Amino acid sequence: MTETNRREPVALKEWAVSVKALKEGKQIIVMRKGGIVEETRDFRLISPSFYLMPAFEHQKKHLLKPAHEGEIDETLAGWSPEAETIKLDAYAEAVEDIEITDQETLDKLRGFHIWSDQFAEERLKWKKTKPLHLLILRVYRLEEPAEISMRPAYNGCKSWVKLEDEPRATSFIPALDEEAFQLEARRIKAALDS
Repeated sequence: MTETNRREPVALKEWAVSVKALKEGKQIIVMRKGGIVEETRDFRLISPSFYLMPAFEHQKKHLLKPAHEGEIDETLAGWSPEAETIKLDAYAEAVEDIEITDQETLDKLRGFHIWSDQFAEERLKWKKTKPLHLLILRVYRLEEPAEISMRPAYNGCKSWVKLEDEPRATSFIPALDEEAFQLEARRIKAALDS
């Protein structure tokens, strides 16, 4: 994707370690229920394409699979809660939004993400009457990462932020080529259908 007109001035907040895994092609999914301060109190896909804004505050090593625990330290290097800017270096298109309501279905996804079973189960059980949204994402790295001002509106436990400063136009580099992405998406759907 190199067209700049497809960009939306919104960002999905996600753990920095998850954004790293998405950018590196280690996974193509995120699981969402909505943030604590979400206006609607549940998750909605408000835009089919969006920047990925790394969130640092609530990352916990024990909520990652052991092989990925050390990656949190990498994401925290150079980060400060008082930072005046934040770097955006990933963009995503939601290819599919699948609702998950039971543990058996969630367990089928175990091999497709970096999170521990505990993390996945906590996401499913929180707000029990609401489904867990599994987003299959086509992720792109920004050829030139954007450094934008950290605005007060970006703080807090919420899924979406409207960007007050639109990142300048740049090229987008797929985290996975089309064939690899389609293969992984098919594997996920096959696991869910099994």
